[in-house]
Amino acid sequence: MDKLKASSAFKLNPTQLLGVSLIIDEWNAQGYTDDRQLAYVLGTVYHETAGRMMPIKEMGGEAYLKSKSYYPYYGRDLCQTTWLKNYQRVKDFSGIDVVTNPDLIAEPQLAARVAIHFMSKGYYTGRKLSDFFNNTTEDYLHARRIINGLDKAEVVAEHAKKFLV
Repeated sequence: MDKLKASSAFKLNPTQLLGVSLIIDEWNAQGYTDDRQLAYVLGTVYHETAGRMMPIKEMGGEAYLKSKSYYPYYGRDLCQTTWLKNYQRVKDFSGIDVVTNPDLIAEPQLAARVAIHFMSKGYYTGRKLSDFFNNTTEDYLHARRIINGLDKAEVVAEHAKKFLV
């Protein structure tokens, strides 16, 4: 993945490169090695952050967010993590109390940890990276089920493939 910075597939600005670096560093720290899985995390984050590669608040104004049944546990990180159950999972594995202070999930290093941990363990939907990328399988299209069914699956798959240089 070091070739990413030299790749012409994406022209990333310094902030985006920082986000990519945080994800790669966390990926390595957690001991994962499959570059296809990492590329899929990066492609997902690219999509979920509207290309920013840094945590962003779920789109919509305050009235919209308050109308959500999962409020105040709305998306504000790299994969738009929602629901109290998932914020509790973040608190349980990180020790950071995002339940009491949900905005803490938007801290970039924690957000990178959450994205990788949740996608690797299948915490979002029950499907995990190794279901789609392993010794016998490479399925960029259906890997979208890790986060959000098949919504925008082709778009995310293309982003992920661009990160795999």
